[in-house]
Amino acid sequence: MDNELLSILNRRLTEADRSVAEALVGLAVRRGEQVYLVGGSVRDLLLGRAHVDLDIAVEGDAIALAGELAEVRQGRVIAHQAFGTASVELASARVDLAQARAETYSRPGALPAVRAASIDEDLHRRDFTVNAMALRLTPPSAGQLLDPHGGKGDLERRFIRVLHDASFRDDATRMLRAVRYEVRLGFRLEDETDRLLCRDLSYLETISGARLRAEIVAMFFEERTSETLARCEELNILGALHRCLRFDKTAESALARAQEERPAPWDEVCLCLLCWHCDERDIESVVRRLALPRRYERALLDSVRLRERLPELRQSDAPPSRIADLLDALTPAAAWALALRADDALAAERARRFLSEWRYVKSSIGASALRRLGVPAGPELGILLRRLRAARLDGLTHNREDELSLLAQKQEWAQRED
Repeated sequence: MDNELLSILNRRLTEADRSVAEALVGLAVRRGEQVYLVGGSVRDLLLGRAHVDLDIAVEGDAIALAGELAEVRQGRVIAHQAFGTASVELASARVDLAQARAETYSRPGALPAVRAASIDEDLHRRDFTVNAMALRLTPPSAGQLLDPHGGKGDLERRFIRVLHDASFRDDATRMLRAVRYEVRLGFRLEDETDRLLCRDLSYLETISGARLRAEIVAMFFEERTSETLARCEELNILGALHRCLRFDKTAESALARAQEERPAPWDEVCLCLLCWHCDERDIESVVRRLALPRRYERALLDSVRLRERLPELRQSDAPPSRIADLLDALTPAAAWALALRADDALAAERARRFLSEWRYVKSSIGASALRRLGVPAGPELGILLRRLRAARLDGLTHNREDELSLLAQKQEWAQRED
């Protein structure tokens, strides 16, 4: 088995990664340190995935080892002294190194206190059994699989299992990661892990907004976003994060359809769908709980404003220019949420037309051309630019000549605008 796993690893690594791994092992042997492929990299190796990342645990000084590797391979080191971790970036490869460590939690939800430790202790601190394995890369036992918690068996049974019954209390963000792995790998929560998750949902309150936001956004970028969020809804995780976060069947269907086109900005669109039923006060509460940056807050508030303006969007005689006026000042994410979730088919279709076509329409005569034609800078210039674009949107003009004809009416337009 030992040689077999190393052979499989060598086949899975790119030529560049294989060369880096060989150099790393040589340096570790010279320093008298042991290095291991760990965590998700071992999991993916055993699952037969096409690509395996070089995630390395070091029984020794990971930062110093990273520095030596960067020196001999002309790379760049990004080190984090507080955590004993470093990344080495090379022209065609990357390797992440971390000092083997143990962690203790002073209270639920607290960031752990860290100390240097053996690889066995390092594996005991991890989240799930399938991520708590290591493959030794250095002699004399190179190729040895360390699996103290039965992760290989859980891979075969397709289980996501925590290592101990206080796991979710120590770090409730593991609940969200459990769902990500469950859906991504096509696994299921082991029965006792499922029970512990349901028991400990309230411990999500111990996690800072910034950490929760990072986990939620990571879910948005999973390949199967809709299924991942639906599973969170099923397990009551979303409601435990905030009472206003909901992913109902309509949202699930909408996002499943949207995954084909991945409307941008994708993370803002997903968040708007989760908060589709929120009012402004709810949004303010969600923003505080998840410590949301301004761009998310704006998208959420704009989606509320759009729902309030649905009567205008569904007016059958509203021209494209009117729709563009309504949507131009709002975030694309809010418009996408409307297109995906609006109950009114006409409003949804108009939002899609705006996103795919109308927002890109411009007149052939811009501000500089208008000034050359004698229009002074000021309010009149802005009025004319808006009128020219509206005419193009509404099909009243089709080319520059049509627009020049309309300019003859500029005084009348300006007076009417006043």
